[in-house]
Amino acid sequence: MQIRFTINYRTEWGENLFLHYGNGEKAAMRCINGSDGTWEVLIADAGVRDFACYHYEVEKDGRFERREWMFHSIGTGNPAALPENGCSMEVKDSWLMMPRCAGTAVPVFSLRTAESFGTGEFNDIRKLADWAAATGQKLIQLLPVNDTTMTGTWADSYPYRAVSIYALHPQFIHLPDAGVETDEEYRALQKELDALPGVDYERVNTEKDRLLRKAFLSGWRRTCATKDFKRFFRENLHWLMPYAAFRILTRKYGTACFTKWGEYAVYDAEKVSGLLEKEKKEFNYHCFVQFHLHLQLKAARDYAHGLGVYLKGDLPIGISPDSADAWASPELFHLDSEAGAPPDAFAAKGQNWGLPTYNWERMAQDGYSWWKARMKNMEQYFDAFRIDHILGFFRIWEIPLGAGSGLLGHFSPALPYTTGYLRGLGFDLPDTGPSVPVSENVLFVADPRAKGYWHPRISAQDTKVYKSLDKHAKDTYDRLYNDFFYRRHNGFWKESAMKKLPELLASTQMQACGEDLGMIPDCVPEVMKELHILSLEIQRMPKLPGETFADVRHYPYMSVCSTSTHDMNPLRAWWKEDRKLTAKFYHEVLGESGETPQECEPRICRMTIKMHLDSPSLLAVLPIQDWLAADGKLRHPDPCAERINDPSDPSHYWRYRMHLKLEDLLGATEFNAMLKEMVKTAGR
Repeated sequence: MQIRFTINYRTEWGENLFLHYGNGEKAAMRCINGSDGTWEVLIADAGVRDFACYHYEVEKDGRFERREWMFHSIGTGNPAALPENGCSMEVKDSWLMMPRCAGTAVPVFSLRTAESFGTGEFNDIRKLADWAAATGQKLIQLLPVNDTTMTGTWADSYPYRAVSIYALHPQFIHLPDAGVETDEEYRALQKELDALPGVDYERVNTEKDRLLRKAFLSGWRRTCATKDFKRFFRENLHWLMPYAAFRILTRKYGTACFTKWGEYAVYDAEKVSGLLEKEKKEFNYHCFVQFHLHLQLKAARDYAHGLGVYLKGDLPIGISPDSADAWASPELFHLDSEAGAPPDAFAAKGQNWGLPTYNWERMAQDGYSWWKARMKNMEQYFDAFRIDHILGFFRIWEIPLGAGSGLLGHFSPALPYTTGYLRGLGFDLPDTGPSVPVSENVLFVADPRAKGYWHPRISAQDTKVYKSLDKHAKDTYDRLYNDFFYRRHNGFWKESAMKKLPELLASTQMQACGEDLGMIPDCVPEVMKELHILSLEIQRMPKLPGETFADVRHYPYMSVCSTSTHDMNPLRAWWKEDRKLTAKFYHEVLGESGETPQECEPRICRMTIKMHLDSPSLLAVLPIQDWLAADGKLRHPDPCAERINDPSDPSHYWRYRMHLKLEDLLGATEFNAMLKEMVKTAGR
């Protein structure tokens, strides 16, 4: 049989269309009508089974550019003509694009409703979904929601250092739905905590824990007898045991650092089982809390789905070194190292995030089962997810534990140089170096795991030892340095990512979105395109050299665009940061004339929002602060009070809350109608 495929799709100059089918086969298509973008290809000796799943891709100069969003299959709705003799078939397709959507980004703890208890809760997502639907939005993007309880202080407010990749944070529980009585004491506490402008993390979590323990005493026997709980317990026991034991021992020893737990310092399943039998009441309490959190988040998701609104979660790049995961599965992590970032214009000594790096070689041995289980668990609640620091799946900046400074880090994985090779270039090095560098005044740092291998020290040109070299030695070092940091690893890091990411993505139906901001190697966008991972586009962080602001009109379709992230000032506070930069944006980007306004007025915010809604990006997801900035009455009185995180402050308190209730926002009918019209007019 021969099958002729025809599709209408307008390509750009120099682009070619390919049909992908069967077991990795592809066929070049021919443009038969350039005016309407008609392409065709005839596949001879074809069987219908070969086209049970096929799609189209665009290439330019032999490089992948983009792909059609959906998969086709013969016999599932596409117009096909099959002559009586059965020898040939004609299939006519249209290029399928997923509809462009608008959405809102906001942490759960930032939500405020008449029912919340000092912090946003899973139950409050329902009201947010009501507002999203009322304004024509289709997506809600959240920050990580896993438990971060280590110290019991506000330092635990940092959502990217979880103690479990499975356990949800108890602060997000809606107490009445977990059996807490809404008596006079409850109402008084609720009123007191909700009167605060931000989250009082310690007070909220202390009071919720106290009230939940009372509800547990009266409701446990009834809860544990239900079919739903029994199923939850059975399906999640593999993580409930180490998590509950971790929480119990953290309280017992007064620290989450499990190396200080005496006989429990090294995880032992038999000992943990004995501990939980001894502490059965406490074990049951943690199971009770996690069960209700699970029910409430799933209920919020189901409610949102009923309105045509979807949830996007956040996948942190790391875990806490003091966590149930690191304790129970230390072989999966390099606990002798910390992840961070190399030096840049904002941090001269780099960054040290205090998170262990992954032992990818060990994870690969069982097909990345730890990651696949993580994806499966996350998929219960979310339809899409943001990959925090996606560059970490290519390579991570790894700093030996104890080195402190990011200057003494190195890329991992990497292709370091041997001692012999460097000696041949004239550099005097010992056979091996210290696993933890003791001085920043060095040209090379030793690889901590491969003895006799060395990495050029980042920013070594600023050291005294470099400045003491003669011209020939400096030139030799510079050539080596530039090759190592800018050329040597491109193909290697692509290969590294392609070992991991396809396995992870194949294990979930969630749409992956990457956080790919900053200095990104060329291999990252290549892999993201190939794997259909949406990029992140921020106007204030352009990806093309020489640009001050990205041109939103040229954003890729397979992207998420936003006016700001949780690590940046929202629009109104950013407007005050740098008057020269603000003026450039006002005149050159917005095309306005005259003196630049002192404040980011509502009309300016509306113009900026419109630019993003009109962009080609598949998803336009704006922080709730920037949506509200479009209205002079609804916006926060103090724009500087709306920032969620300041990355330059390692001790930042994550406590931002909306200044108005979602019920009030739902009642702002004129504002909501305006946003809905903006979204609709933009084709979202």
